[in-house]
Amino acid sequence: MEITPLTPHLGAEIRGVDLSAPLDNETFSGIHQAFLDWSVLVFRDQDLSRDQHKDFGRKFGKLHTHPMNHQGDGDDEILLVKTTKDSAYTAGNGWHTDVTCDEYPPMGSMLYIKEVPGSGGGDTLYANMYLAYEMLSETMKDMLDGLVAVHDGAIPYVGAYMSTPPEGGYPRHEHPVVATHPETGRKLLYVNSGFTSHIKDLTPQESKALLTFLLHHIATTPRLTCRVAWEPNTLTFWDNRCTQHHAIWDYYPNSRYGERVSIVAAERPAA
Repeated sequence: MEITPLTPHLGAEIRGVDLSAPLDNETFSGIHQAFLDWSVLVFRDQDLSRDQHKDFGRKFGKLHTHPMNHQGDGDDEILLVKTTKDSAYTAGNGWHTDVTCDEYPPMGSMLYIKEVPGSGGGDTLYANMYLAYEMLSETMKDMLDGLVAVHDGAIPYVGAYMSTPPEGGYPRHEHPVVATHPETGRKLLYVNSGFTSHIKDLTPQESKALLTFLLHHIATTPRLTCRVAWEPNTLTFWDNRCTQHHAIWDYYPNSRYGERVSIVAAERPAA
């Protein structure tokens, strides 16, 4: 197995692994360690069926069902990621962490892209939330430690459908603003523009100002990021506990198609 970093701080390409074949313990352990070290893993030239895709996901835990998964094809464990010339929006076009509105947000997601835009574009940016936290001043870190934010599943629903979601149809949970990764023990920033509505125990004005600062910090600091340029049959596996991502919609009116599985975390985000 060959590991090639994408940047010094985030992301690596993994060569010499066939994800459609059974993984021996040594190979799986190597992938798991690379996942903890680099947070975003890119596997090229993979020929995967849906079952093989899901089998790889299950090696890391139970598969997650997305609250907005209404595709109606009978497979709730696969989220279709599809954008065409008729799309009014594209999923993930903005910095976010997947489904932090859940009590147990996914620990990771695996996106398998089958069709890329013929004219180019459609890359995905990833950002390192360990580094986002570490770059803050000690005074800001002290202020953030102990704060709790509300993550609301209605936010992306309204953004996608321009209407109020069904009552009780989308989860809403609280998580620490600064969380600790359960496997690495490193602290990280855990707020995102996709789901975080406000910070508890602050006035609305204070919450808005602080979230605006933190989200601007994430969105405008290139040092935090790596960029994945998709090719057909590329699978990217990211650690949803310590990264954010942004699917760039720069290929209209061309199409992009992929399928995603996510893995349920064994524990809630904790400080």
